[in-house]
Amino acid sequence: MSGSDVTRLLDAAGGGEKEAIGRLYQAVYDELRLLAESSMRKERSGHTLQPTALVNEVYLRLNPGSGEWQNRRHFFGAAAQAMRRVLVDHARRKHAEKRGAGQERVTLSDLDISAPEEDMDVLAVNDALDQLAKEDARLAEVVSLRFFANMSIEDTARALDLSPATVKRDWTFARAWLCEHIQQHRP
Repeated sequence: MSGSDVTRLLDAAGGGEKEAIGRLYQAVYDELRLLAESSMRKERSGHTLQPTALVNEVYLRLNPGSGEWQNRRHFFGAAAQAMRRVLVDHARRKHAEKRGAGQERVTLSDLDISAPEEDMDVLAVNDALDQLAKEDARLAEVVSLRFFANMSIEDTARALDLSPATVKRDWTFARAWLCEHIQQHRP
């Protein structure tokens, strides 16, 4: 489904048309499912949250019938943020249940940065991303879209209205910054 089709459905769903909300859900479900599957591949094996549950939770948090989405890019950018929040909330619940016996892990091996460990704690990534957002909000947005929504450089550039070269530079810098920050703040 094209971006303009999704935008029209977002507008209609925002107007309260129940049929439009159902069509919108069908239209974006497959894309959200792909984003969720991509995010879940970064999680440790045996993760208790399944992609379908992640999609459903994200969709509920987004409330696409609210009328607050400007366009497809805005909707999927918000979906990336919602996925991040769901994964972090899930990790915090699991951590609270086990009280340090093990935290949810997320791999950053696709970042192509040498690091002493292959995977990092999703809570550590979240904390580092929050700190990065305080220093440079655009870099944090790039990381959120690239890492949590698994968007390509080109998709991220379109979503943020930046050039692909700028996104690539931001992504390279942000990856290095995050790895350094996480290593420095490791207990």
